Amino acid sequence: MQIIRLTYPHTFNKTEIPETIAAAGFFDGLHKGHQAVIQEAIKLARDEGKESAVISFYPHPKEVLNRPEKPMQYITPNAEKEQLLKDMGVDKLYLITFDRDLANLSPQGFVDHFIIGLNIVHLVAGFDFSFGHKGAGNMNNINSFSKGKFTTTSIEPVKLDGEKVSSTEIRHSLSTGNVEKVKKLLGRAYETEGIVIEGEKRGRQIGFPTANLKIDDEKLIPKQGVYAVRVKYNKKLFKGMANLGVKPTFHENEVTPSIEIHIFDFNDDLYSKNITVLWDHFIREEKKFAGVDELIKQLKQDEYTVQEYFQ
Repeated sequence: MQIIRLTYPHTFNKTEIPETIAAAGFFDGLHKGHQAVIQEAIKLARDEGKESAVISFYPHPKEVLNRPEKPMQYITPNAEKEQLLKDMGVDKLYLITFDRDLANLSPQGFVDHFIIGLNIVHLVAGFDFSFGHKGAGNMNNINSFSKGKFTTTSIEPVKLDGEKVSSTEIRHSLSTGNVEKVKKLLGRAYETEGIVIEGEKRGRQIGFPTANLKIDDEKLIPKQGVYAVRVKYNKKLFKGMANLGVKPTFHENEVTPSIEIHIFDFNDDLYSKNITVLWDHFIREEKKFAGVDELIKQLKQDEYTVQEYFQ
């Protein structure tokens, strides 16, 4: 998959770009609704012998327009999004920098520059896709800006158990620890990838050695607590349990959560290695224990609970 990063204005000459069928949207999460949009573009492109493309943006418009106090976290940061799109079979990804200049661009200006100007002959988007200044362009009026240069397909929302699949619902489910619902909305387990770093080595001393994960600050993590997880390493999957939190038994004022994973029946050295955690099931809230003995007793119970879950 070719990745092309663009800012406004770009300098591409449409005559040098092959005719393309593209899917447009922010696509944070690449959930089942997003997949329906992108798969339709891929199918149409293959049917017509054209290239398929995805038009996406970074950072999120809310981060530019609303200026939140904390940097935004993403369900799928760019590296993860790029890999998922590649796996889907997308030929080309246009990743457009969302800034004030782009936000102030008129709907016609956006279409001229990023659809007609990129030789896109058919655009697929969700029914709620909007573009141009204050979102004045949408899938109801986009044909009035097309100048007859491209056609469109609007995809209706995908529903699960009568509820619209959305990034908002995924964020809510992650915040409550409902990773099983997230798995249904995504069509895959929620993943967190990172490098294993040196920890306090306390787990090894109490019989529960852990891999401590350094993750991308932009990656949205689930609610703090203990989880049943699988770990992807060296093209294999291993079962285990993870503690996501601030370890209140040992730290009074820690506010930055960490991820520690105890992998069952595993002895390899993982320091500096890249692993991926698949979040399968929320076990319990993180809590403070009176001492190490009480913590060990709870960890043994957690291990039993997780092993039972995986049976």
